Amino acid sequence: PATDDDILACHAPAYLARVRREVEAGEKRLSTGDTWICRNSLKAADFAAGAAGVAVDAVLDGTASNAFCLARPPGHHATANRGMGFCLLNNAAIAARYAQRKHHVGKVLIVDWDVHHGNGTQHMFEKDRSVLYASLHQFPYYPGTGSLMEKGREDGIDFTLNIPMDAGSGDAEYRVAFKDRIVPALDDFKPEFILISAGFDAHRNDPLAGIDLSTGIFGEFTIMLMEVAALHAENRVVALLEGGYNLDSLAASVERMMRAFAGA
Repeated sequence: PATDDDILACHAPAYLARVRREVEAGEKRLSTGDTWICRNSLKAADFAAGAAGVAVDAVLDGTASNAFCLARPPGHHATANRGMGFCLLNNAAIAARYAQRKHHVGKVLIVDWDVHHGNGTQHMFEKDRSVLYASLHQFPYYPGTGSLMEKGREDGIDFTLNIPMDAGSGDAEYRVAFKDRIVPALDDFKPEFILISAGFDAHRNDPLAGIDLSTGIFGEFTIMLMEVAALHAENRVVALLEGGYNLDSLAASVERMMRAFAGA
C-alpha cells in the first residue's frame, strides 16, 4: 500500500482524514463528490496507489523494462482535496511525485488517453513545470474540464496540453492528434520518465462515452510513447489503469497495450 507520505505529497491532510473518517463510518458516498464508497474503499485505493509506486521502483531500478498496474479504483479525477468520478486517490499524480522524491527524476510526462479529462491530475500539476500533463478526451463531457484554453497556471503555463475531441471521433482523428500535437510536445519537453493514465473507455463499445476508437489503436498509442521514451526517457514507461467499462473491449485493449510493451 501507499504510505501516508506518498499520499500527502499530492493530497491535502484534511482530505485524507475525511476519507478515512467517512469510510470507517460506513458512509455510502464521499461528502466531497460523487464517488461511492464502502468499508474497503480506502484499503483498495491505498493498494492501487501503492502498486503505482512498486511499478515506478521496478522500472527505475531496472528490474523491469516497463510496467502496467492492473488496479482499481482509478485515480485521475481525484484532486488534492476532493474525490470524484470513481476516484479516491490520484494514482498517476502519486506515482509522479514518488518518482521525483525517491528516485530524483526531474521531468515526468503523464499522458492521459481516458475518454474523460483527468481534472484531478491537471489540478495537481497546473503550476508545475516539472510535470507535463497531456490529455486527449471527449469534450464537452464529464467532468466538464479540459478545454483547449486550459494550459496551466503561473509557472506551469504551457505545461498542460489538452486536446479535446468531438464525440464520434475515431482512430483517424486520434492518430492525427497524437502525431501532430502530442508527440511534438513530448519531444520538446524531453521527459525523463513517462506515466500513462491508460483508460480504455474511449473504445467504440464502451457504454459511458461517445468516442469511436478501435482495439488496435491503443497499441499504436503505446508504440508512439515508447518511441518517445527511447529518445528521452531511457525506455522507462509505467501505465496505470483508469476507466474502461465494457469488460470484453477492456481486456482486448489492455492486451494490445501489453503486446506493444513486449514488442510482440
